[in-house]
Amino acid sequence: MKRKLPIGIQNFRQIREDGCYYVDKTGFALRLIAEGKHYFLSRPRRFGKSLFVDTLKELFEGNEPLFRGLAAHGSWDWSVRHPVVRLDFGKGDFTTAGYLQRNIMGQFDRIERGLDIAGGYDTGPERFSHLLRTLHERTGKRVVVLVDEYDKPILDALDTPEVAAANRDCLRGLYSTVKSSDADVQFVFFTGVSKFSKVSLFSDLNQLIDITLTPRYSAVCGYTDKDLETVFAAELPGLDRDAIRDWYNGYGWRGPERLYNPFDILLLFYNREFRGYWFETATPSFLVRTLARSGLGSVDVEGLHGTMALLSSFDIEDMEPEALLFQTGYLTVVGEDLSGGEPVFRLGYPNREVRQSLNEHLLRTMAPPASRRLTDGAHLRTMLADGELEGLEASLRAFFASIPHDWYRRNDIARYEGYYASVCYSHFAAAGLAVAVEDATNHGRVDISVRVAERVYLIEIKVVESAATGAAMAQLQARRYAEKYRRPGASVCLVAMEFSRETRNIACFEAQDAG
Repeated sequence: MKRKLPIGIQNFRQIREDGCYYVDKTGFALRLIAEGKHYFLSRPRRFGKSLFVDTLKELFEGNEPLFRGLAAHGSWDWSVRHPVVRLDFGKGDFTTAGYLQRNIMGQFDRIERGLDIAGGYDTGPERFSHLLRTLHERTGKRVVVLVDEYDKPILDALDTPEVAAANRDCLRGLYSTVKSSDADVQFVFFTGVSKFSKVSLFSDLNQLIDITLTPRYSAVCGYTDKDLETVFAAELPGLDRDAIRDWYNGYGWRGPERLYNPFDILLLFYNREFRGYWFETATPSFLVRTLARSGLGSVDVEGLHGTMALLSSFDIEDMEPEALLFQTGYLTVVGEDLSGGEPVFRLGYPNREVRQSLNEHLLRTMAPPASRRLTDGAHLRTMLADGELEGLEASLRAFFASIPHDWYRRNDIARYEGYYASVCYSHFAAAGLAVAVEDATNHGRVDISVRVAERVYLIEIKVVESAATGAAMAQLQARRYAEKYRRPGASVCLVAMEFSRETRNIACFEAQDAG
């Protein structure tokens, strides 16, 4: 039976009372409460964090009717109720100096009015401490503290570092109250997009347990394949299951399941067409600028690795691109190496939506708009599917010829091989093609591999001073890259491109059928 799609609804009560689809996460809530007291969870935006926080609120407040039929219903003592203080930084203009303090005091005003408590303090930490102590004394029950979007006041202000630093310092003082008031606190749960280092933000709250990369909590937010096939079974007819997985599945936090962003799935079911719904909600301009400053090209992004410490740390003055891409959801864990004792995580794009959309944005940093208009994703896919290599060569030549000389003069990166490889990679990825970089074979690593239909293109790129050398094709042949990709019914094509530093265009384009 079809139900109402809870698009944009982060209120547990409304979802349950209105009969919306709901993926039961209450089992995770019970486990968290049984295992500990102080928690932190990082997940990308629009991944269901706020709904889970609201579920915890309703559970601790003992609203039993809302949980009937769910995992928690028969395992919770509904006679015990705890006061809940929830702070939510999801709304507001935190780019303005001083606004955060007003926002905090406004939230306390609302909470105190609702509970008929006199504040009596004009500073956040003291007012917070007074609120927790008063609630504990009045009810005889320790207080549950829930902080949603804890990091948004900092992330919103990253383009103005002085405001971001002031917001960070303000929040550090506020959050330290939780530790000093620990005797009044029953349970603590912080959520956000990024994991700021304990030194910068949680220096006084070092007892927080970070469950971001804890395998048994990997599915605490998001939908699994099983959820789609059971909870949303009525929505699936008429939609290609393989296409749903290709477009939206793939997020992983070390658990056995790969996950979907709920925002994507709900809008897919509503519109019945595939688009970059999650990506469209926020243009990652700050992210793209950070990658450009770090010197990372698009060919470098998918081959990144990170340790637990690196992926779990973020600060205003020290933003490693690996941590930024992972925590914001543009890369996810696709594998790990445990041979050295401490796990080293291999990162990759979670799905087609992110790969295609992010590369469209990255391409804007590598070529001016007039040049990008010469490419058409559908036409590029058709050419490669049909093996029209003359058309591909002509298209790429026209593209690079359209880039003004002045753009090259102002962008020194265009002198290097990595630039041309990044532009080509982003062209293919933005067109929705299956692209891999530095694809390993028994004989080395090919620069770019592109798969479309039953064809595989192995692309080697080199930069030469002026005239063609043939070195790119010689390398493809000598290292026998094609052996890995040969299979019945498939064709493998070697494509060698040499770019001239003098003309800033293709000096040599060679293609050869490798069987």
